[in-house]
Amino acid sequence: MKESLILVRLDTEYCNYLRKFDDKVPYNYNEKELRPFIGVLFEINHCKYFAPLSSPKPKHLKLKTKLDLLKINNGKLGAISFNNMLSVTEMNIIKLDLDKECLTKKEEKYAKLLKDQIYWLNLR
Repeated sequence: MKESLILVRLDTEYCNYLRKFDDKVPYNYNEKELRPFIGVLFEINHCKYFAPLSSPKPKHLKLKTKLDLLKINNGKLGAISFNNMLSVTEMNIIKLDLDKECLTKKEEKYAKLLKDQIYWLNLR
């Protein structure tokens, strides 16, 4: 049976800790609760990994899917950046419930993008 990917965000304290060793770990800004470092959670050999999602950009349409980048719907829905993947534990992740976390029209638009991204990824 195929497992579904789920959307998560990372705990701010964990991101702050990781940034001591890797300055490419993005900041989680508390004033943008829905926007912080969101990605897919998956497991390989009993280890959990977080791979961040990227919103669609014109460059995604031109880039090729390769080992470190997966274009979502040919780039129309953004991409997953495996080169920024992080090892995580259950303590470091916060599962997203997009139906409960939307407060403004802007967040609703972003939540729709996230729903479209995870839907497309889980079709594969």
